[in-house]
Amino acid sequence: MKNLLIVESPAKSKTIKKYLGKDFEVLPSVGHVRDLEPVDGAVDVENDFAMKWKILPGKQKNISAIAQAVKKAENVFLSPDPDREGEAIAWHLYDILNKKKAFEGKNVKRVVFNEITKTAIQKALKEPREIDQNMVDAYLARRALDFEVGFKLSPVLWKKLPGSKSAGRVQSVALRVLCEREDEIEKFVPVEYHSIEGKFVTEEGKEFNSKLSHYNGVKLDKFAIKTSEEGNKIVEDLNVKDYSVAAIEKKKSQRRPYAPFTTSTLQQDASRKLGFAAKHTMRVAQKLYEGVDLGGETVGLITYMRTDSVALSKEAVEGARSFIGKQFDSNYLPEKPIFYANKSKNSQEAHEAVRPTNLSRTPKSIQGYLDKDQYRLYELIWKRTVASQMSNAVINQVAVDIVSEDKNAVFRATGSMIGFDGFLVLYNEAKDEKEEDSKMLPKMEEGQGVDKKSIFDEEHFTQAPPRYTEASLVKKLEEMGIGSPSTYANILDVIQLRNYARIEKKRFVCEDRGRIVVAFLKDFFAKYVEYDFTAGMENNLDEIANGDKQWKNVMMDFWTPFMDAVGKAHDLSNEEVADKLTNDLAIHLFHLKDGDSIEEARKCPDCGNGKLSLKLGKFGGFIGCSNYPECRYTRQLAINPDDKYVDEKNAKSAEDGTVEFGEIKGKKLTLRKGPYGHYVQLGEMEKGTSEKPKRVSLPKGVSPEEIDEKKAKFLIALPKKVAEDAEGNKIEVGIGRYGPYIKKGSAFVSIPAGQDLFTISKEVALDLASKARESAKKVSAEVLGKDDKGNEVLYYASGRYGPYVKSGKKSASVDKDLQAKIAGGEKLTLEIALELLSKK
Repeated sequence: MKNLLIVESPAKSKTIKKYLGKDFEVLPSVGHVRDLEPVDGAVDVENDFAMKWKILPGKQKNISAIAQAVKKAENVFLSPDPDREGEAIAWHLYDILNKKKAFEGKNVKRVVFNEITKTAIQKALKEPREIDQNMVDAYLARRALDFEVGFKLSPVLWKKLPGSKSAGRVQSVALRVLCEREDEIEKFVPVEYHSIEGKFVTEEGKEFNSKLSHYNGVKLDKFAIKTSEEGNKIVEDLNVKDYSVAAIEKKKSQRRPYAPFTTSTLQQDASRKLGFAAKHTMRVAQKLYEGVDLGGETVGLITYMRTDSVALSKEAVEGARSFIGKQFDSNYLPEKPIFYANKSKNSQEAHEAVRPTNLSRTPKSIQGYLDKDQYRLYELIWKRTVASQMSNAVINQVAVDIVSEDKNAVFRATGSMIGFDGFLVLYNEAKDEKEEDSKMLPKMEEGQGVDKKSIFDEEHFTQAPPRYTEASLVKKLEEMGIGSPSTYANILDVIQLRNYARIEKKRFVCEDRGRIVVAFLKDFFAKYVEYDFTAGMENNLDEIANGDKQWKNVMMDFWTPFMDAVGKAHDLSNEEVADKLTNDLAIHLFHLKDGDSIEEARKCPDCGNGKLSLKLGKFGGFIGCSNYPECRYTRQLAINPDDKYVDEKNAKSAEDGTVEFGEIKGKKLTLRKGPYGHYVQLGEMEKGTSEKPKRVSLPKGVSPEEIDEKKAKFLIALPKKVAEDAEGNKIEVGIGRYGPYIKKGSAFVSIPAGQDLFTISKEVALDLASKARESAKKVSAEVLGKDDKGNEVLYYASGRYGPYVKSGKKSASVDKDLQAKIAGGEKLTLEIALELLSKK
């Protein structure tokens, strides 16, 4: 072996090995190999920001294997992914092995490729380079910033806001976007307005709709008619008149194709069209990038999926134009190629857009080799790429003015139709909000009379702004310059894992905990959750990567004022914090409407002279009376104060976590805390009997603050039927020793992390149940190797409680994080299996 190539993932190493032959050994680092030590002081500010690194658990064996292979190689190529994180992994590997003097006498270079194809890899090997220290410095700055914000700010939250889990440099700003939208919705006051609608019929009997645009010589704006009385009066006047066509206006507009996918636009459209969460999109894209077995040949199907570039290579453009020329009429192929430029002045990575590696590999031609989600995402990417090189669509727009005989009223009818579909024949981008359907108007001529069928007043109310979807939040963050292609999915995921917000009907809904955290940060760390400050910091990182700024200077500019803010926050009393947050969140906490008195709303309904305010207990926030303990009035944050649901008996919730949720068949339903965490219980232990009341533990990641009566009843009813398959088999959801599961007959499958147990759909349950059936039949084991006693180490992809490894009489479950990595293409190695078994 003359050459050693080091990549990130086992799946990628397998694919590449087939391209390079016997002169190359290809080994994976399996992602990052080390990180900052999880201790205060890991970033030593006093010592020029020196960093203390620690080998990640389970990675020492990977490093040892790579070190052994280095000894046998003449040339070593460091080839993790082509972005800052990949550059950082290459730097970490070089730093670790260089200190071991493993590279003495070796030729060590960095190579990058944007797609895993034989041509791209061979070209990259001919163009090796040194590790880009500027990119590494940008990584060091980001890692130090995120580490210090987390390590210094999170303890402040734990102390001042019990129950809060963490704060993050970008995560907290994204959460602020969500919470401010909640503020807008709560403060929104609907405004009534009216429109006058007219239905007319042409001489040929064709009906069309229109809207009154002018009345008595005045052009009507949206709010010109404010009440039904005004509207009815106008309708009464207009119903006695005759009408004719006064003018017909026709114009053509052209719509350009959409640019090829960047990371964020891919996540947005996959969310809108396919219903994929951002994290799932990236997981599926990773598999398509690393390679899929196409009948015995493993092929990388798409280019690198973390990019903010919209550019296509010359070969990709030619491939798209060739396909269009063969499959479509000549009108669909522009005379010249279309080139797209990045809008941002600091494009982080000099990559291409996300595109197929070979456009002649159509979705249909490889459908049999892909699972359902892989196929749908590949098809989306393929269509978007080809469509980006197609002709503009032509839209014919028509506006017809219908005028009354006395010329005092004008109705306008509008419609549009596609004159030439162009790129729309292949691809049209989905939208977050519903758009009015384009209407086709019947043929009419100026001066032609029309019969009125009906004229009526339509009542409307202005709508509050919609909550963010994953797609619209990613779009917003990108527009604001916050985050990067590699961070969006993680940001959205962490916000939900911290229980700061939840997804409901595909939209983010802020939890009380999230709103309290944002209010606290805006009050006491205002600068660090400012949008411009966070976007400016992203620009600083870009400038470091470009070599225009020194990373330690950027850190020092940040550090001093940040630590001053941390010190001031530590000195705050809990009373100061609670009072400030009570005032900031008064509209939300006390359900204030326009004109309501805050003082009146905060008056205790029990004692009459106490003042209600936010209380910060160890189980989170609640509303309590200032006269406690004489007055024991409390209520949950989300409960309307007019609802006497929470009273003195639930004052205990601030002390021991017990909350009552009514009764089921005469038995009390309660939320309690035991030595192993919180659980829901139905009834009490009856004297003289050994029968225990039914208990169900809260699923991992679900906090007691989230449990309301509906969720408590859902949990206590588990296991419960959620669907039925085509054969009539019952599909059940439940919670077991290893977390939530779907059950079909005797087969089980774990519900994946990120899927809300309480809102699991019939479709998701059926999909999981199909996997449970398959895994129940799959009992063969993969032999990973032998342990030091000579026992075979076996990997079972399924078992009663999920995947596991076994050696002799010892066995160990494969945890969910590792399951997700395996599902994403990562190889379960002998070393990892032995590490799992050693813990038993």
